[in-house]
Amino acid sequence: MLKQLHISNYALIDELNVSFESGFNVITGETGAGKSILLGALGFAMGDRADTNVLYDKDKKCIVEALFMLTDETLKPLFDENDVDFETECIFRRELNPQKKSRAFINDTPVALQTMKEIGSQLVDIHSQHDSLLLTDTNFQLKLLDDIAKNGELLARYQTEYANYNSLKRKLNELKEMANKNTAESDYLKFQLDELEKAQLKEGEYAEIEQMLSMMENAEEIKTLLVIANGLMEDSENAILGQMNALASTLQRMKQLLPDTESIGERIESLKVELKDIAYDLRRKEDDTQFDEEQLQTLQERYDLLNRLMMKHHVNDFGELIALRDSLKEKANAFDNIDEAIAKAEKELEESEKQLSKQVTALHDKRRQAAEVFEGKVTTQVRQLAMPFAQFQVRLDGKNHFGSKGSDEIRFLFSANKGIAVDDICRVASGGELSRLMLSIKSAVSDYNYIPTLIFDEIDTGVSGEVAAKIGGIMRQMGNALQLISITHLPQVASQAKHHYFIYKDNKGERTQSHIRLLDSEERVREIAKMLSNDKLTDEALRAAEVLLNG
Repeated sequence: MLKQLHISNYALIDELNVSFESGFNVITGETGAGKSILLGALGFAMGDRADTNVLYDKDKKCIVEALFMLTDETLKPLFDENDVDFETECIFRRELNPQKKSRAFINDTPVALQTMKEIGSQLVDIHSQHDSLLLTDTNFQLKLLDDIAKNGELLARYQTEYANYNSLKRKLNELKEMANKNTAESDYLKFQLDELEKAQLKEGEYAEIEQMLSMMENAEEIKTLLVIANGLMEDSENAILGQMNALASTLQRMKQLLPDTESIGERIESLKVELKDIAYDLRRKEDDTQFDEEQLQTLQERYDLLNRLMMKHHVNDFGELIALRDSLKEKANAFDNIDEAIAKAEKELEESEKQLSKQVTALHDKRRQAAEVFEGKVTTQVRQLAMPFAQFQVRLDGKNHFGSKGSDEIRFLFSANKGIAVDDICRVASGGELSRLMLSIKSAVSDYNYIPTLIFDEIDTGVSGEVAAKIGGIMRQMGNALQLISITHLPQVASQAKHHYFIYKDNKGERTQSHIRLLDSEERVREIAKMLSNDKLTDEALRAAEVLLNG
């Protein structure tokens, strides 16, 4: 539930803190006092697009924070999926700086607006009078029915299989298209592959050939350097190994005179061993380094072939040439085994269709059962709202193909008057009827507690008297299942609330500001009396207000 809302520097609000309670909360106030601003700020905190003109002080940052109390861990997977910490006290914070740049946070974690909207939509449902048009949207209708039927898990499994089904269809179409391609294309592909396979390409050979060519092209210089190195090591008059032997003999005699030089001698012996190994390796290198004209020519021809192939096939390096060969081989195999591949794909698609058919049937059956209960609840509710002959029906028709949400085509049908057949809501319901019908539908689904906080923004506009009292009673009942916050101008609705907030404008300072406060019992009587008597506080209005509150 929404526990607290903090607003700073937003529209007519300089600084505002308001705490909300569970159950049915109502907000009243004169037109223009800031009720819609309050909802606009909450929507901003839940990820709505930022209106860059909302800054109360153009030089300061706007901050809106909404604190929600999450009493169970139903939404934890959604938080985990978006890498957001799940906390019992969940804070949505949105900021807008004077440079018109906004930032969004959930529990102090920066998030994208889409993430904020996705998670926020599971916490609060803000409904205005104009949102009644959603009733004509078949996607909205189907979602309501699935919420009631608790089809979430079943629908998720169906959509996974549906994605697999579409993937298999695309694969089968590609295979059939490949089978229908011109034979010449297959022949050309095999010609390219044959050329590359005859070349007998080997991983890493290009770099190896380059290295060998470089060595052979510089063999004479390498040979000369090795001869010099070997001479310095052991073949010259002052060869290093000879000098080391002389040094070792000297230290051997010295250690008899200076015993502490024994360790130096041992180190020299170690160096002699290492130097002999080096001399051996250098000698071997000298013997192995030979200039072979025939081998050089062979390597050069191979190198030129590899370069021609890379140029011909427009690849940048030898690794891409290897990858091209493997790709051509795979495509050639596909051409060779196309009939077998098509048969396999058709079988997989058939299996997927069977799975989808079972899931579609299960979805339809659960929706049909839910629709019967739903129709009864909505019809009973809407008939209390000055439409005693109203009829509401949910029509589910199975389609001949699979869709993203099954094979059902849904229509909400309605008739407000006696003797008039039901028809699509968009054709037969007026604006006022749509609002009352939406209230009835929201009331019917509130038992399932699919959204913990529901907000109505003057959904009761255009009604009065007995209908208004009925609306108030319905909202009070809804408050038993969820947190309901309603902005209203109707005293009959306000009197049914568990908690009553009053929003007002303060014109004392240099600029108008909006404020809100929770009314106590006495203040509530006076506010409802004003609502009954057009802001004129009379004894009759006060008595009537007390009757409403105690009724």
